[in-house]
Amino acid sequence: MSPRKIGVTELALRDAHQSLMATRMATEDMVDACADIDAAGYWSVECWGGATFDSAIRFLNEDPWERLRTFRELMPNSRLQMLLRGQNLLGYRHYEDMVVDKFVEKSAENGMDVFRVFDALNDPRNMARAMAAVKKVGKHAQGTICYTVSPVHTVDGYIKLAGQLLDMGAESIALKDMAALLQPQPAYDIVRGIKETYGDVQINVHCHSTTGVTLVSLMKAIEAGADVVDTAISSMSLGPGHNPTESLVAMLEGTEYTTGLDMERLLRVRDHFRKVRPKYKEFESKTLVDTDIFSSQIPGGMLSNMESQLKAQGAGDRIDEVMAEVPLVKADAGQPPLVTPSSQIVGTQAVFNVLMGRYKVMTGEFADLMLGYYGECLGERNAEVVELARAQTKKEPITERPADLLPPEWDELTKQADALPGSNGTEEDVLTNAMFPGVAPAFFATRAEGPKSVAKSEAQLAAEKQAAGSAPQGIAGPIKYNVTFAGRQHSVSVEPV
Repeated sequence: MSPRKIGVTELALRDAHQSLMATRMATEDMVDACADIDAAGYWSVECWGGATFDSAIRFLNEDPWERLRTFRELMPNSRLQMLLRGQNLLGYRHYEDMVVDKFVEKSAENGMDVFRVFDALNDPRNMARAMAAVKKVGKHAQGTICYTVSPVHTVDGYIKLAGQLLDMGAESIALKDMAALLQPQPAYDIVRGIKETYGDVQINVHCHSTTGVTLVSLMKAIEAGADVVDTAISSMSLGPGHNPTESLVAMLEGTEYTTGLDMERLLRVRDHFRKVRPKYKEFESKTLVDTDIFSSQIPGGMLSNMESQLKAQGAGDRIDEVMAEVPLVKADAGQPPLVTPSSQIVGTQAVFNVLMGRYKVMTGEFADLMLGYYGECLGERNAEVVELARAQTKKEPITERPADLLPPEWDELTKQADALPGSNGTEEDVLTNAMFPGVAPAFFATRAEGPKSVAKSEAQLAAEKQAAGSAPQGIAGPIKYNVTFAGRQHSVSVEPV
């Protein structure tokens, strides 16, 4: 009996660098690996969506649509895959249905094959339109279950959600573990339950590696019947990222399963990113393994960004307090899974609560989450916090699908984009501006200048290494310490003799 083929989705071109280095990797550092990725035998290559669109125009002066077209040209034999936030598309608010249709249509035209559609709250109403739009353009619609752990989330509940997604026309189901919370036994139980309930539906499993347990979870999911698993090439793996592709291949050796991946190609991809990764060192999270995430539930892509947010406020030493606050805020909000945008909304509110006092300052996004404007959560919201949100925003709570309250907006969005200097008048530019109106105008104005790398060149890295090696030994200037005494914190500066 021949081994059962397990498909693999490679994450190096999207989620790996989003999770490890705050989504800063430029297209120029990816293109040379594309030929080997294309020939390695992956089920799909995740290369777009998530935070990459935002980062491309915000930090890299890159047109994300051009990045997609480049990948399509360089990987003609691969299924290209993206992460789509349902009714939020790639932005941070809900968009009217026609905008959703246009985005999916243009993504497909520019080369996208597989759309992993999710909603941060697991609200099926927020996924239905995007799923229908993907089916309409003849592409692969993958319905997604965002995994979290709470008193209201159960194996049976996840199995029921899978059925709702299949009823919408999902061609496959993704079990998405964005925070490395999926332990081996729940992985087995959920996958087995979906298979036994709905038959031979394709199941893809996505895990981060931060807690150190999820390679075992992938194995148990495979034993339960999972068809495809997500990994990242080893030189772009681990920490708040994902399990290594080569480790998965090795783990399955001698079992009744095989990936069929070309190891020679994988090693070339590994070597490419091994050379590239040091250029982005300043953006990397310092987290390697953190089992505290089983309580904080902070996903990989959120951790490095939250660390940066605190450092910018001069409060980098308060990360542990914020991580303790996150699950409390999550509970108040009705136990939403922590994935974009709910992770950013809950995480930012947790930062505000730690720095300014609990709900003394409430972000507009968190208020909207409490009032139902992002959709329904499985758990019950804290009524006191709901009242604070109502008082701050002067809005009433809602129970209907949030997008049903939105008026048609495509024509107005087109006018806005066309009026911007540097806009080229395409529907792609309309969509770029619609999703990121605070960033797109500056990008359009500078787009003709070409990409702007934020990475350090090899010459810069060598110079820094040389400077560090020749730096004078001993103390050359004052050193500042934060000292806590009698319950109060004091800043102490010590001058060298």
